[in-house]
Amino acid sequence: MRMKSLLLSACLSLALAPAALAQSGVTGSGVVPATAANSAERVIGFAANAPAGTALVVVMTDANLPPLDGVALGAAERSAVTAAITAASFDGKAGATLSLRGIGAYPRILLVGAGATPSSLALAEAGGKAAQELKSEAQPVAIAGAFGDVSAADVAYGFALGQYRFDRYKTVDKKAPPTGAVTLVGANPAAAEASFTGRWKPLAEGVRLSRDLANEPANVIYPESFVARVREAFGNTPGVSIEVLDEAAMRKLGMGTLVGVGQGSPRGSRLLAVRYRGAGAPAAPTAFIGKGITFDSGGISLKPGAGMWDMKGDMSGAASVVGAALSLAKSRAPVHVVAVAALAENMPDGNAQRPGDVTRTLSGKTIEMLNADAEGRLVLADANEYIAQTYKPRAIVNIATLTGSIVGALDDQYAGLFARDEKLAAALLAAGTASGEELWRMPLHKNYAEKLKSDIADIRNIAPSQGPGASLGAHVIGFFVDEATPWAHLDIAGVNQADKATSLVPKGMSGFGVRLLDQLARSGE
Repeated sequence: MRMKSLLLSACLSLALAPAALAQSGVTGSGVVPATAANSAERVIGFAANAPAGTALVVVMTDANLPPLDGVALGAAERSAVTAAITAASFDGKAGATLSLRGIGAYPRILLVGAGATPSSLALAEAGGKAAQELKSEAQPVAIAGAFGDVSAADVAYGFALGQYRFDRYKTVDKKAPPTGAVTLVGANPAAAEASFTGRWKPLAEGVRLSRDLANEPANVIYPESFVARVREAFGNTPGVSIEVLDEAAMRKLGMGTLVGVGQGSPRGSRLLAVRYRGAGAPAAPTAFIGKGITFDSGGISLKPGAGMWDMKGDMSGAASVVGAALSLAKSRAPVHVVAVAALAENMPDGNAQRPGDVTRTLSGKTIEMLNADAEGRLVLADANEYIAQTYKPRAIVNIATLTGSIVGALDDQYAGLFARDEKLAAALLAAGTASGEELWRMPLHKNYAEKLKSDIADIRNIAPSQGPGASLGAHVIGFFVDEATPWAHLDIAGVNQADKATSLVPKGMSGFGVRLLDQLARSGE
């Protein structure tokens, strides 16, 4: 909860401190190689029969051991497993596990519950649960049980998400995790593999990209290197084009708010737009626009020191939009999206913005900046206007670790959803339920906007008095989107980081939003 607590306590911090700046790519802690790699993960495959010498995972829907075609489990072994199920009162409910050893030729048998008539998500969560339980298991793994041939791909997808790790900078007493292969056992492995390769493996790759970007320290990922990492991830993927604006280009266009946030840092701001158009997709794209503050010190309105290290993850929204675009492009989905990262490093410096400054956006609208730590809405203002002008999107969805206020309201159970368009709101809520990244609708009352009126500019970036912080932040962002354009904003400050592992999300940066936005795009909204 460190990042969430820091956001909650530092929303209106106005303390001053001297700057500690460095050259691009280097900080006081030294140079860190951006080429360091995480430990290898288990390779996932499909077969009609379980290989010998594997640990066995059985996905269960109730207390009855299902038929296990392709698995060498004789009558005596089945009887032993059934007796253990009865003794342990294992019921096969979602999330339930039972670990057994010493039965037959299997060094370990792990039963994982998926619940009665499990959905695709429930099967993925069972796969993720298995990955979490077996992260120290030395043997290769075979997975069988209560799922059909194609549904095996759902389980494999969950395993891929659950086995993620970020350990690339560990060097002392590092123990490489087991890398024995995972085999999904079923009667039609070719169908399962095709489903996994065509749909779920690219989505897991998109989530991995998002988590890697957000987990990286800020001396490795900053605006320029974020762009380079994304270019590398997409490579020559068909249907993809990438546009990048540097500071000089944005200044020439009059994008004063995005450039202004980063002017206290020697690392220049960037706007990155990744466009993917699949075969048969509509002419107008859906725009996913993410906050990309690669480190947020709070600027002149400096945050408290305790927990500030977690502000490397304040670019999680940007990381998730590019992850969603990677998934859609790698799977060749018949959709049209533009994923946008509004990238800046918010640092204190003699050249940094001051509370009370007025900045101007691309369209000429002005913002009275009362708090330098309310910077996400500033970078999104220019990004929204540029994308609306350049790409003519049919809808805009913003995603950002925006406010501590949303953490106080929703904790880590939901992201906050703010929307002016009911159809888009309904589609986002449905996508959240289907993907497992759930949203809760929050208010956008017109009277909240009264608190943001400025005496000298078009709008303030915060209210000078107490108010509903998450809603006020959403109002500021929405001010820079034309009323005729369907628009929504997702505040993910409470869900972008997992303090403890769940089935699909290991501890660390969660990649929240990749699965949700991928699902939204495929829904046709």
